[in-house]
Amino acid sequence: MASATTMPSSIFLSFATALFVVLLIISLKKSKQRHRRRLPPSPPSLPVIGHLHLFKKPLHRSLSALAAAHGPVLLLRFGSRRVVHIADPAAAEECLTTHDAIFANRPRLPSARHLSNGYTTLGSSSYGPNWRNLRRIATVEVFSSQRLIGSSDVRAGEIRHMARRLFKAAAAAGAGAVASSPARADVKAHAFELALNIVARMIAGKRYYGDEDGDNGDAGPASEEAERFRAMVQEYFKMHGASNLQDFVPMLALVDIGGVNKRAMRLSKARNEWAQRLIDEHRAATVAGRDQQRKTMIGELLEMQVSDLEAYSDKVIRGLCLNHKPALAKYEIKFSAADIDDSHSLIDLWCKQSILQTGTDTSSGTIEWAMALLLNHPAAMAKARAEIDEVVGSARILEESDLPNLPYLQFVIWETLRLQPIAPLLAPHESSADCSVAGYDIPAGTMLLVNVHAMHRDERLWGEDAGRFSPERFEGGKSDGKWMMPFGMGRRRCPGEGLAMKVVALAMGTLVQCFEWRRVGGEEVDMAEGSGLTTPKAVPLEALYWPRSEMISALREI
Repeated sequence: MASATTMPSSIFLSFATALFVVLLIISLKKSKQRHRRRLPPSPPSLPVIGHLHLFKKPLHRSLSALAAAHGPVLLLRFGSRRVVHIADPAAAEECLTTHDAIFANRPRLPSARHLSNGYTTLGSSSYGPNWRNLRRIATVEVFSSQRLIGSSDVRAGEIRHMARRLFKAAAAAGAGAVASSPARADVKAHAFELALNIVARMIAGKRYYGDEDGDNGDAGPASEEAERFRAMVQEYFKMHGASNLQDFVPMLALVDIGGVNKRAMRLSKARNEWAQRLIDEHRAATVAGRDQQRKTMIGELLEMQVSDLEAYSDKVIRGLCLNHKPALAKYEIKFSAADIDDSHSLIDLWCKQSILQTGTDTSSGTIEWAMALLLNHPAAMAKARAEIDEVVGSARILEESDLPNLPYLQFVIWETLRLQPIAPLLAPHESSADCSVAGYDIPAGTMLLVNVHAMHRDERLWGEDAGRFSPERFEGGKSDGKWMMPFGMGRRRCPGEGLAMKVVALAMGTLVQCFEWRRVGGEEVDMAEGSGLTTPKAVPLEALYWPRSEMISALREI
């Protein structure tokens, strides 16, 4: 009996020993494989938080400093997450061309789930059927050349509307056409209102800023809907500056620091309700037989819904209204291992930007940076104006068809995008399989951050004056072969690039043609970078201006 009782115990012990040996062998094999990998260099890190203690805002500058010290391809730890940072053009191109399909995924962070409808929007969706459907709709139905041509009247109308408001504000301030009594403009506010009106009219046929009749340069009376819209914008910006370390330190996932998740849920609900109201309004107008004056994105998508309900469901249309362009996000961390309560997370890293940011903040931010650079470089401002005067004249305000004949204006915009790319770090990618980049082994599941800001200022490519504003560097093909990608590359390239370039060029050209501009005070405009989703100026741009005497007749006619 004793022998029989001992038998099961012996078998169990033998099985446990064998299992332990097998697991040990597998673990040793994996360990050897890891050691055989040629991983990118990595600075010393701390337990749990990894390299987060090394970063200060703005993140792209901290990463640039690390790249200068340790190499242009770095393996980092953002808490529990593995990240590869690229600051080398050849390596970036390898990731986004040779390995484009491998790096086509997006990382899924808890903080992004609510504001991306469960990672189903164009910017947040990983590579697959859902993303391909949304991308097709965005590129073919929203941002195709034909659609952009069809919406040219919206852009022209809103930019002239802005010029008229500025002109009336100058007259109200007694500026006239003299420099002795200039008016003062909040350039940031005017640029934002312009971009928002353009995108809102394209999508829903609505204008949110400026009263059509008798406005005096300020926003017109706001409707209840506009007030809700503005409140939603403000909350979205606040959300993306909140503390949320749980994305990177899993042990904090049980604690909703600052109520971030609850706020995200409320904001997500408000944004979806706003988009659904727009859809319902268009549907009701169609049922009632009320013809709209012009086609809108929602109206056209609802027409397509009739023949393909699944591909053009209300959920898909809401997603396109709220997230129709890939994120051009600004990444920042202010993290101290000794003071976690005072930290800022990368919540804005992977929350996919809605139309409130992608359709307005990116274009308006570029306009603001370009105007700031021109104010600090009056010779470039004069050169751009002389080109416009020669091509367009003063009898009329420039039109979109004039832009191809204004190369220096285009150079100004490209130089702005080189020095101040709205997305200094491209929206993050994530590898779906092991691959090799620049001779280094990159494991599957690694986040990819491409530091466009560092590469756009690389002296090896752009010379010793890489940090200086000089649109002339693009003249005569001198920039051919030099690397730039402010809108990304590969499958995840921004589909709204064409629209953004048209809006910025037409707005900049109109401002330079119609008005004289001067800095407030004698000092140069402060070019310090602030914190936010994109790359805002730390100090919003204000400038003095007055109508050009030769343009007054044209301004009075708009």
